[in-house]
Amino acid sequence: MTHYLDNAATTAIRPAALEVMIPLLTDGYGNPSGAHRMARAANRVLDDAREAMAAALGAEPGQIVFTGGGTEADNLAVTGVVEAMGGVPVCSAIEHHAVLDPVVHHGGRVVAVDGSGRVDLDRLTAALDDRVSVVSVMMANNETGIVQPLREVVAIVRERAPRAVVHTDAVQALCWLDVAELGAGVDLLSVSAHKFGGPKGVGALVVRPGVELTPLLKGGGQERDRRGGTHNVAGIAAMAVAATETVAERAQQVSRVGALRDRLADGIRDRLDGVVESGVPGSDRSGKTANICHLCFEGIESEALLFLLEKADIMASAASSCASGAMEPSHVLAAMGFDRALAFGSLRLSLGYRSTEADVDAALATVPAAVSRLRERA
Repeated sequence: MTHYLDNAATTAIRPAALEVMIPLLTDGYGNPSGAHRMARAANRVLDDAREAMAAALGAEPGQIVFTGGGTEADNLAVTGVVEAMGGVPVCSAIEHHAVLDPVVHHGGRVVAVDGSGRVDLDRLTAALDDRVSVVSVMMANNETGIVQPLREVVAIVRERAPRAVVHTDAVQALCWLDVAELGAGVDLLSVSAHKFGGPKGVGALVVRPGVELTPLLKGGGQERDRRGGTHNVAGIAAMAVAATETVAERAQQVSRVGALRDRLADGIRDRLDGVVESGVPGSDRSGKTANICHLCFEGIESEALLFLLEKADIMASAASSCASGAMEPSHVLAAMGFDRALAFGSLRLSLGYRSTEADVDAALATVPAAVSRLRERA
């Protein structure tokens, strides 16, 4: 039996989302930009999905821009604003590369985080001036689950860089946080369907009124000239269904999955010495999303650990990247000040709506033994 503990990377599609896709792929395949009845039917599906996504994200339907995923939504937010307004983009050092790379590409400013992984508000304040056009701080980190102080960020930006717009990457947030409430003050907000039980290759960007945005994809004028290209009607409809279900179940899943995550993290820490849990002072996980157990183990390397876990049918992630042909620790852990050797031993176990007690049992039976085995070999 496979135990899937990599839900922060992608989730299984929800049955209701898959159910709505199939007839749109087989029978209702009209192009919504057309004029005949099949096209009009497809356009009605888009309208319904737009309303559903707006309700889930705390927006108006006209503020929803459908994209090809979270990366495109993030790039559109950063590059679209810079190309429209000029100026300097700013982001935190622990952003996903879909935000970090465009900011660096446009000569932007990267703001440090503290040891807990939260953006340093004093340094953010110092980085802002009248030249800044967009500030991007994620709602929750994809590796550690650390929730960012978004309300404080918005207040600082409004005071220090009043012409700037605020973007938040909420790709990891919808399952675990009230995105509509936490994102109420931002100008741009990104989500990706496959993180909450929708299909891959579809996402959305909330664009509040008054935001100047140059489209990345120029073409047929779709999405009110903010994103050209024929709509992925089946994917968009499925995303809307998944978002609606996710929001409806969120309180229950946060409680259930949070308890599983706590049992998993506490169980591993109880069984092993030399374990550091990121962003957790003592055992207080209140500042993290409910689904992520992120640990660093002394004396091992993630690649070998993941190999042993996969042999035991446990799917997980190291939350590290390969750059320039040499394995480097995660930029998130580096920004948090983790020792390089410790960061090489990182493991992200991330749960989701389908996770069970059996998944936790399997991980508790396997991870400590695998880490001990690797330490004995060292």
